[in-house]
Amino acid sequence: MKKFNFRKVLDGLTASSPGSGSSSSGNSGSGTGGGSNQPGGTAGVLREEIQETLTSDYFQICKTVRHGFPYQPTALAFDPVQKILAIGTRTGAIRILGRPGVDCYCQHESGAAVLQLQFLINEGALVSASSDETLHLWNLRQKRPAILHSLKFNRERITYCHLPFQSKWLYVGTERGNTHIVNIESFILSGYVIMWNKAIELSTKTHPGPVVHLSDSPRDEGKLLIGYENGTVVLWDLKSKRAELRVYYDEAIHSIDWHHEGKQFMCSHSDGSLTLWNLKSPSRPFQTTIPHGKSQRDGRKPESCKPILKVEYKTCRNSEPFIIFSGGLAYDKACRRPSLTIMHGKSITVLEMDHPIVEFLTLCETPYPNEFQEPYAVVVLLEKDLIVVDLTQSNFPIFENPYPMDIHESPVTCTAYFADCPPDLILVLYSIGVKHKKQGYSNKEWPVSGGTWNIGAQTYPEIIITGHADGSIKFWDASAITLQMLYKLKTSKVFEKQKIGDGKQTSEIVEEDPYAVQMIYWCPESRIFCVAGVSAYVIVYKFSRHEITTEIVSLEVRLQYDVEDIITPEPETIPPFPDPSSQLPSSKSLSGSTSTVASEGATKDSIPCLSVKTRPVRMPPGYQAELVVQLVWVDGEPPQQITSLTVSSAYGIVAFGNCNGLAVVDFMQKTVLLSMGTIDLYRSSDPYQRQPRSPRKNKQFIAGMTELTDGPVPLELERCKSPTSGFATRTPEAAPGFYRNELPAVRQRNQVHHLPVKGSRKLSLPTDLKTDLDHVNGHCTSPTSQSCSSGKRLSSADVSKVNRWGPGRPPFRKAQSAACMEVSLPVTTEESRENSYNRSRSSSISSIDKESKEAITALYFMESFARKNDMTISPCLWVGTSLGMVLMISFNLPSTDEQRYTEPVLVSPSGTLLALKGAVLTFSCMDRLGGLMHPPYEVWRDPNSMDDNEKGRKRKLVMNSPSTSQEMADHQYAVICSEKQAKVFSLPSQTCLYVHNITETSFILQAAVVVMCNSACLACFCANGHIMIMSLPSLRPMLDVNYLPLTDMRIARTFCFTNEGQALYLVSPTEIQRLTYSQEMCDNLQDMLGELFTPVETPEAQNRGFLKGLFGGSGQTFDREELFGEASAGKASKSLAQHIPGSGGIEGVKGAAGGVMGELTRARIALDERGQRLGELEEKTAGMMTSAEAFSKHAHELMLKYKDKKWYQF
Repeated sequence: MKKFNFRKVLDGLTASSPGSGSSSSGNSGSGTGGGSNQPGGTAGVLREEIQETLTSDYFQICKTVRHGFPYQPTALAFDPVQKILAIGTRTGAIRILGRPGVDCYCQHESGAAVLQLQFLINEGALVSASSDETLHLWNLRQKRPAILHSLKFNRERITYCHLPFQSKWLYVGTERGNTHIVNIESFILSGYVIMWNKAIELSTKTHPGPVVHLSDSPRDEGKLLIGYENGTVVLWDLKSKRAELRVYYDEAIHSIDWHHEGKQFMCSHSDGSLTLWNLKSPSRPFQTTIPHGKSQRDGRKPESCKPILKVEYKTCRNSEPFIIFSGGLAYDKACRRPSLTIMHGKSITVLEMDHPIVEFLTLCETPYPNEFQEPYAVVVLLEKDLIVVDLTQSNFPIFENPYPMDIHESPVTCTAYFADCPPDLILVLYSIGVKHKKQGYSNKEWPVSGGTWNIGAQTYPEIIITGHADGSIKFWDASAITLQMLYKLKTSKVFEKQKIGDGKQTSEIVEEDPYAVQMIYWCPESRIFCVAGVSAYVIVYKFSRHEITTEIVSLEVRLQYDVEDIITPEPETIPPFPDPSSQLPSSKSLSGSTSTVASEGATKDSIPCLSVKTRPVRMPPGYQAELVVQLVWVDGEPPQQITSLTVSSAYGIVAFGNCNGLAVVDFMQKTVLLSMGTIDLYRSSDPYQRQPRSPRKNKQFIAGMTELTDGPVPLELERCKSPTSGFATRTPEAAPGFYRNELPAVRQRNQVHHLPVKGSRKLSLPTDLKTDLDHVNGHCTSPTSQSCSSGKRLSSADVSKVNRWGPGRPPFRKAQSAACMEVSLPVTTEESRENSYNRSRSSSISSIDKESKEAITALYFMESFARKNDMTISPCLWVGTSLGMVLMISFNLPSTDEQRYTEPVLVSPSGTLLALKGAVLTFSCMDRLGGLMHPPYEVWRDPNSMDDNEKGRKRKLVMNSPSTSQEMADHQYAVICSEKQAKVFSLPSQTCLYVHNITETSFILQAAVVVMCNSACLACFCANGHIMIMSLPSLRPMLDVNYLPLTDMRIARTFCFTNEGQALYLVSPTEIQRLTYSQEMCDNLQDMLGELFTPVETPEAQNRGFLKGLFGGSGQTFDREELFGEASAGKASKSLAQHIPGSGGIEGVKGAAGGVMGELTRARIALDERGQRLGELEEKTAGMMTSAEAFSKHAHELMLKYKDKKWYQF
């Protein structure tokens, strides 16, 4: 990863030349200009008052951990002693899993697919074979595995590898049929080669094909079994260098496995047959079976079946052996799913899988191949899942998977990340979600239990939320770099199920997955949750611990507006802001027109995309639907997808917008407060001077339809009107400029009939974060940039017209919004289904309409100053558009809780208008001391509590009012970021204090104001792959790293920042990549990761007994070093393979306490020392024997001397 981290240099450059990256302006206007490069007086005061504590030393980009199922898996391996599992993928990645918390990701630099994995059992090392004909040795004795050695074959392709237990010689089979031998210590080829033409008989005229199997005999390690694709099996005597036995079969071989005694082996074939061979009679199979073949009545051979891709033959001491294989089903069962068959004695069990089987391994009690295997589980790697089957129970249940392997259960369409959230939330969500867990799992512990893991120093709670294409929402506990499922919410339960006869209605609107989640908003403090779906609906959820049965309240909003092309005004023609008390203009096409009931063959109008359930619905504890708001069809056009969403629990209001306008809904009173086109929000100060477009021909009614009349409108149709037209009439008691709702505009859904209409267009699933990719060198350019608006070169007059506005003011032109752009990225065949939600939107409007639509791209509730030079703060809604305009809408809420449920809420655009370059992405607010202000929220209380005290408790609101200050002084600072620049405004004077042009050649995809080390900063992810951090409020660049080029819209749609220096994105359709931009976390990351290798004693081999030791072969005396070493086998040809030292060699030997080579070297030194000590001991023993003989001799002589003497003679 190439990095450009300027760190302190940026701080010095910014301080010395403020105009280069961040300019200060003392303008007291609306902030629409770019400002000069000279710091103003207000900015100077700000520098004295707000002491920014963050510097570039606080920031560093680093990947932390990857969650989810390995994308496109290809290989599987298991260490039976360390009990860790490795999975290789098509993209060259390796995931190593142990106990929960032990999850390591490593990547081959070449990106070549992993063909096979082999553990050095209990050695802390792993061998990987990749599709670029390279072998790699990984050191697992460090928290981040590294490659110690690589060996690249130049002339042959690797097809199979085998590493015998406790051996340092790796057998490598190739496509040419040859078998090479690699020394694991030095990773150099041995001169010993088994050539294919020496292995087969000389009379054979055809090539046997690639090597598909290699294994040494359990009975004799000096015998190597070689399986060739064409059905030939050779038992090669390594010492005598000749074939001891040859077996031929007329069907291709896919796999082979030994019986533990080494007298028999079993083969699986391409015709769905299993053959059992006895070494004593190799001329024909000892037994042939087609497990799933139909037996013929006339005694003929059963019909052929699908190939058996792999078979494992495992023996048990106290029962019949297990024969486990994948594939082999009959061809006439085309609808059968992929299956794993378990044959145990006379019973045959077929386990059907949801996805194709990639690989499987049988887990056994012993690592020794010459003992009873005693299998206890089967690990099955599927294309999109990992399951483990318990073999110790007769019904073969599966183990509950502790890893988050089901993130992609339905394709992920959006993400949200919350760090340092309320600590009780995780326990609450888990207690609700655990009640809905699936049952029937094995009662035994998860068998992959290797490694060690500690929580580490990071203790704050983190929650990740994922939205999915099937309408489900998943809450995950992401604390301490782990991921565990907490709670699952199904938003589709709010709607009626689509019947077979009504399927056309949905298919005309959304191509697939009509319930796909497009946008989510969550307030952790109040536990209010809001979802926007691809079918143009918004659902507001409240959290409760109690189950209820109630009807779902639904509202319908008509949101549509058509305009002519934008007329570019000159700077002097911009109209001044009107007085706030002036009336709003009438919005003719929003809600003023009468509705037409849809009929067969008629133009659809005023009907939503989905049907909300009208009967009482049982809602279990957890999140329960409070309100459903749906946009409806307008004159045969389906509603546009929602582009922005926000909710305020303190105000009881939800707001959302799309390409047509803005809707504001009171979810406490269940009524629509505002439904306006974007143009009407400007009132009379629209700088674009758009005029209503003439009606289109395709909107004219077909002959035979009911003509519109001036008569009274039916009540049912009248209720769907916006409060701004029918029910939001001006009242004498209302304040000037405010509109109020007279009646709750709730429409009963059971009287609306959905009928199919021909010719309607489809909405794609779902809206991506709309960007445009430049066709030159793959670089991204902003959808709002001038170069994207037309394909012709700009004239000098055009350029001068654009430049006269300065860096802070965008030219008024035909708008191309990032929220309305069409995206087309190449999608590979493998990703076509996973990325089905990445398809570009089908055109619902003409190309001119695309340019003239102004989408609502950002919304933000805050206690702020609604108008310039206001003295007091009030509830406000900040609105950002795709043209870079910022508007503010003020609210007048009832003062007491009782009145809040009965009195109307007054709402009105305030007339405040600010401007930035590019579509507005995010807002935030700071107090005068530089502290980040949290939007007001209501403290959570259970709405369905049985406790009388809880029911009677008043709403407790937490408001963040600014600190007291002198009269007319600035109380707040508004931070606004667009896809091109960031600005800081002082409120209520609306002075633009700081401007920072973030990018000129690209555009920002995601931006967020986050808190790190108790200070606020602005984090941005750019389309050119840069991650940038800026201080607040001065907008000083503190980090700029070229981290990740935008290669997939999935990254753009799912990238999100959060507090404490955390971020994430969906790196593949099945995996979430987390990263940090905090230097402190980068430093502590090593302590937070799990240990893959733990010192474990290798189990001792069973005593073979006297007879087995006598007649069991020569396996115990076989010396591979003597046979394969350079002294006897010579050197291999240098052109055959090239040795490449690994980048992690030195680090591995040091950091991993020796690594594999160090361990083997130390073992050899220890043996030498032991030999020396044994020699010294032998010499001492010989000396003691000599002394004993001398002592015996002297004693004998002394005995003879005094033999005949009497006692009195002494």
